[in-house]
Amino acid sequence: MIVEVALISGLIAIAYALLLVYKIFKISPGEGKMVEVHEFIKEGASAYLKRQYSVITSIAIVITVTMTLISNRLAISYILGAISSILAGLIGMYVAVNANARTAHAAKSYGLSRALDVAFKGGSVMGLMVVGIGTLMIALQYLIYGGRPEVVNDIIGYSFGASTAALFARVGGGIYTKAADIGADLVGKVEKGIPEDDPRNPGVIADNVGDNVGDVAGMGADLFESYVGAIISTMVIAITTLTTGNVLPWVLCPLIISSAGIIASILITLVVRVKEGGDPSKPLTLASVIGAIIIAITSYPITTNMLGFDAGIRVWTVIVVGLAVGVTIGLTSDYFTNKDKPPVAKVAMMSQMGPALTILSGFSYGFLSTTIPAVGVALAELISFYILYIYGGFWYGIYGVALAAVGMLALTGVVVSADAYGPITDNAAGIAEQAGLGKEVRSITDKLDSAGNTMKSISKGFAIGSAALTALAFLAAYSSKLGLSITDIKVNLSLIDPAVLSGAFIGVALPALFVSLVVMAVSDTAFVLIDEIRKQFREKPGILEFKEKPDYGRVVAMVTSAAIKKLVLPGAVAIASPLIVGFILGPYALGGMLFSSIITGLLLGLFQGNVGNTWDNSKKHIEEGKFGGKGSDAHKAAVIGDTVGDPLKDASGPSINILIKLMSVVSLVFIVYIANYNLLGILLH
Repeated sequence: MIVEVALISGLIAIAYALLLVYKIFKISPGEGKMVEVHEFIKEGASAYLKRQYSVITSIAIVITVTMTLISNRLAISYILGAISSILAGLIGMYVAVNANARTAHAAKSYGLSRALDVAFKGGSVMGLMVVGIGTLMIALQYLIYGGRPEVVNDIIGYSFGASTAALFARVGGGIYTKAADIGADLVGKVEKGIPEDDPRNPGVIADNVGDNVGDVAGMGADLFESYVGAIISTMVIAITTLTTGNVLPWVLCPLIISSAGIIASILITLVVRVKEGGDPSKPLTLASVIGAIIIAITSYPITTNMLGFDAGIRVWTVIVVGLAVGVTIGLTSDYFTNKDKPPVAKVAMMSQMGPALTILSGFSYGFLSTTIPAVGVALAELISFYILYIYGGFWYGIYGVALAAVGMLALTGVVVSADAYGPITDNAAGIAEQAGLGKEVRSITDKLDSAGNTMKSISKGFAIGSAALTALAFLAAYSSKLGLSITDIKVNLSLIDPAVLSGAFIGVALPALFVSLVVMAVSDTAFVLIDEIRKQFREKPGILEFKEKPDYGRVVAMVTSAAIKKLVLPGAVAIASPLIVGFILGPYALGGMLFSSIITGLLLGLFQGNVGNTWDNSKKHIEEGKFGGKGSDAHKAAVIGDTVGDPLKDASGPSINILIKLMSVVSLVFIVYIANYNLLGILLH
């Protein structure tokens, strides 16, 4: 009955998302120039995603053929995972690109409150699709494969498929959106002195398109694979290691907790409101807290009834620990990136002295912002381990760590809704500027957009924090699938073991290599784009006087082509590196590589996500009239800081979440072959 409840809750989430789609499409998208700009954005986003998903499909086919050599069910689950990730991203982005003009129209016709409602409900479609499709498909596969605990081993492929699609979608979308953003900003705002989203800028449509392919389709795929990965890894640990007594409730507990998260996600769409003249970031930030409370309340009777009072209360406490650390990470990101908080104001003030101090002060706050989340993840891991270790021993403790990730990710629907809200309001602000809707409308959309930047930072912090816990869960599942006893783990996976230590050094370097490849890809693509934008201004001097029209389509086509070419190499590193290390140095070296990459990835992911949004909102802080306002030296310095932060916060930073989880799930899928056929093991024996 538990699996059926999860299946029904997934269907309810999808049905409610479709109801929101119906309500959003009943709202007018406006008229004239608003609709024209909106259509440009929609066409550009669709064209890019068609090319991106054709590349992902080709890669997925190759991996599927390989997977069939291991298990047909694994291969089928892999395909379903990739399709689910693509489907959630496509639906979410389709609604987002249709909600942007409707948000701008609502701001023009009704004001702040209605515009926030439209934008958040547009984002909620993405959030509900992520949790609905993920929960539904895991429950469905469990039933179809036989409805027994051991079939969980066949569903690992679903997480692998979701991770593969997510990585390429996140990297490709990130390269696209940030190259377009950098090109449009550096030539438009810095060189030509025209406002952001000015229709005279040839790169403006590409920039608007990028918001959707990167922060809606990309982030949705990112958190989708985190969500299903946490559920599946916890189920794998339960079936592999908790072999005494009735294991079924422990296996299915993650599914039912996810169902509680779906209830919270639906209820949150009914309570996010703001008064005219109010601050939209407050109800959006509060949404996570309210969502966590709802999940905590609904989880208590579920866990105590499923597992009995003693075990149930311990499991419930672990879930609350996961929720608490998720909210803590979100609030920390809010503090360091909100334009009304001291760090952003300080960076804006430092910008008066030039871009060097903008960047240095931002860097210092970015690194400082990693401390509390890292400590929070460490405490959550330790507390959740010992709560269940006292109950049933080592493997119950490991199960507790994995379940803390499930608890945190039960908030996924709320977090993705708030994140997808961001690009909708960013596009709405662009449409308001390009359609000439006036300062009053632009002030509303700017206020919504600023809140959206904070929400994006919170979701990125949440994503990397949950990724660390999920990857640790996968590492534990990896150890259990390797067939190691507790003594084996202590001896063979010790950090003083030469194989483990060599793998650890490689693992430390991999996130840095990945960041380098992604930022380089953004830079190379931006270089081509800047040259094209400058060329159009040079060859069509009438553009600045509104006498000639920029060639938006050419810019969109160029950045699409460049981003597609650049997305393959970083993705190949993520998939190939665990196989290379595993088959050459063996399973213990691979374990060391995974462990150290998780720690390094947590630091780099948190830092990049926060520092980029600190710089972005420092720029917006100045644009509100502080320290000289738009066009001042402080503003020019802040624009440069924002530009440096763009690829960090929206490309390489959030992609690290998927990197560390994809490497873990690849290792988990191929562990039996790595253990038996690695080169080092053959040479030593």
